[in-house]
Amino acid sequence: MTVDRAPESTTPRDTGRWLSPQEVCDELRIPKQTFYQWRARHVAPPAYRFGKLLRIDRAEFEEWLSNHAENFSRGR
Repeated sequence: MTVDRAPESTTPRDTGRWLSPQEVCDELRIPKQTFYQWRARHVAPPAYRFGKLLRIDRAEFEEWLSNHAENFSRGR
């Protein structure tokens, strides 16, 4: 007897989820200091302050990432 199981994979990203600065840093594999330097230079992903908490919208973070992707052309 076999049991059907869903293939084990990473959970799809929740587009409505708020990210903390630490989660952004973990995903980008950068130090937290770099994130805050980017904020000071106005090049970090958009963030929102809720009281003392700073949060980044997942959808806006994904858009920010795609806007910062390098374009490489193959075969000149």
